[in-house]
Amino acid sequence: MIYLDNAASTQIHDDVLDSMLPYLKEQYGNPSSLHRYGRLAHKAIEKARKQIASLINADPSEILITSGGTESNNTALNGMLMKNTSSQIITSSIEHDAILEPCKRLSKNGFNVDYLPVDKFGMISLSDLKNHISEKTSLVSIMFGNNEVGTIQPISEIAKICHEYNVPFHTDAVQAIGKIPIDVKELRVDLLSISSHKLYGPKGIGALYIKNGININPVILGGGQEHGLRSGTENVANIVGFGKACEIAKNNLYENISHVKNLRDFLVEKVLNEISLVTLNGHHDIRLPNNAHFTFLGVNGEDLLIKLDEYGVAASTGSACSVNTQKASHVLQAMNFSHEQITGSLRLTTGIFNNQQEIEQTIDIIKKVVEELRSVSPFKEKYSFISKN
Repeated sequence: MIYLDNAASTQIHDDVLDSMLPYLKEQYGNPSSLHRYGRLAHKAIEKARKQIASLINADPSEILITSGGTESNNTALNGMLMKNTSSQIITSSIEHDAILEPCKRLSKNGFNVDYLPVDKFGMISLSDLKNHISEKTSLVSIMFGNNEVGTIQPISEIAKICHEYNVPFHTDAVQAIGKIPIDVKELRVDLLSISSHKLYGPKGIGALYIKNGININPVILGGGQEHGLRSGTENVANIVGFGKACEIAKNNLYENISHVKNLRDFLVEKVLNEISLVTLNGHHDIRLPNNAHFTFLGVNGEDLLIKLDEYGVAASTGSACSVNTQKASHVLQAMNFSHEQITGSLRLTTGIFNNQQEIEQTIDIIKKVVEELRSVSPFKEKYSFISKN
């Protein structure tokens, strides 16, 4: 298989797996225990916390370890809003469901939730934010890079506006971490969500950066682990692997960016030049370096995925987290895509383990599959499909 669904999850790095094995075998102590096994486990967690913090230029004390991006997002929203008497939340219409679903529940509990619209590239308007934000706003949460179309939001400018009103700013950076440089001090964000399995670490582990001075209520209560903010016995092996993945990402950041971007750019150029009636979605320049999101008119995206899988290419139409709900992409709907444009979408995301040969093979396969599907498309006469070859 050629794996081009790195936005959904990534292959665990060999060095990450090696770092985890001792904590699955020999060093199996509970970090809360006072004996040597417990102390070694606790020390390993604190080392990982430093590695995670270093990736985003944070202080280790600002890192809350969670079970992943979804919990981090939920903790940011629910933990912050428990402490606020104000009633307004501002987010965008293209957030991940891990933001949108908590917002739905909060709105049922009396909070006002304002959803900022986006333009055809998936970008919010800073003037819209300025028009909605006020002293009554409890929290602004805008994602860093979109998980479907890859558009990157103006995070620093958003943070500046929020701070003018003394409003905390959270960003879901799950898709962006490890793919672009992120410095929380430069950006001046207050809370930031991270997930390990998007940067070649294990699944089921993540973190929430909480700027010193920002106070949140614990969402999970119990034995008081994670400084009382997240109770429960720590998953030591996964935390160690997460830390190692962050260390590798930091040490190889610019090399990895260049690699995945070159593969992505080659893929985009060939697809746009060699296949008719196809568009690249999202912002053409201000986007995640590994993301390519296309619309192939006259082709059903699910049929395209199935055929690609048959030919050995793993891809996606959008968020893997929403597949089971069988709903149209709310991201593309917010970008005012037609039903036909939405159903013809395909997301390909390159990774550090992909190579040029795989991309060349993928392009040939896409051309073949699109031609096959268009030959039986109900829109065949409407679009008069003509190959560019």
